[in-house]
Amino acid sequence: MTIRSPLKYAFVTACLNMGFAVAMRTDLAAVGRLLAKLHPVNTEHPLIRLGSRGDGGYLIPDDLDGIVACFSPGVDDRASFETNFIQRGIPCYLADASVSSAPIDGDMVHFTRKFLGVVNNDTTITLDDWVSSNKPENDGDLILQMDIEGAEWPVLLNASRPTLQRFRMIVIELHDLERVMDKHAFNIIEATFDRLLQDFYIVHNHPNNYGRSVRCGSLVIPRALEMTLIRKDRVKSTSYAKTFPHPLDERNDRNSPDLPLPAQWFHQGA
Repeated sequence: MTIRSPLKYAFVTACLNMGFAVAMRTDLAAVGRLLAKLHPVNTEHPLIRLGSRGDGGYLIPDDLDGIVACFSPGVDDRASFETNFIQRGIPCYLADASVSSAPIDGDMVHFTRKFLGVVNNDTTITLDDWVSSNKPENDGDLILQMDIEGAEWPVLLNASRPTLQRFRMIVIELHDLERVMDKHAFNIIEATFDRLLQDFYIVHNHPNNYGRSVRCGSLVIPRALEMTLIRKDRVKSTSYAKTFPHPLDERNDRNSPDLPLPAQWFHQGA
């Protein structure tokens, strides 16, 4: 779940618009080249929606046969996405140190009271160790659904390629994307995407309307974005997606207008 203070966003927008920390700003052309890597594609697997109709629901490819577990770090007070997997007989692994238990229970729910991080200690666990301690054998594909309030960037960079390759699909709530305009944050964000795009195609992008957006010159950057990826070996053909929002997309904040995916974030050609 992504809820941010409108006052905080107004302040950040004002700072960007006034050229705050101009010396640290990323070249707009470099940001444009990065966004061109992130254009979603259609595959032979149509998208379906799992989870609630609002916040907590996500679009994923209809390619679930053979998935043996869902790993879902970042626990909300609901678990509609995970519940859909349990209803399909797929166990779910949840992790979060900010709550004492998962919002759902049962034999197929496994909860770790730790945050995902880049080291193993009393409060954090790496993605590699969390996955290997629960599914040590590579006996089937996994799915990752991650909403960890900005910690996704170091966690994904720290994860090994073999661990990431165990996931057939990855669904991420990406936070603080406006920081792509800071040249140091840009390097981290670009490196994270380069890591993922080695083995995955992006099949869906949807701005979270809780986050609003920032304009930087000709570019519009959603502050929070739901992104779905599928491993390349599951795909035989691709074409650029053209319809935004997707017919199955829903507003995260039901009381506010949807936030369209800005034009720079999808392919405009034939």
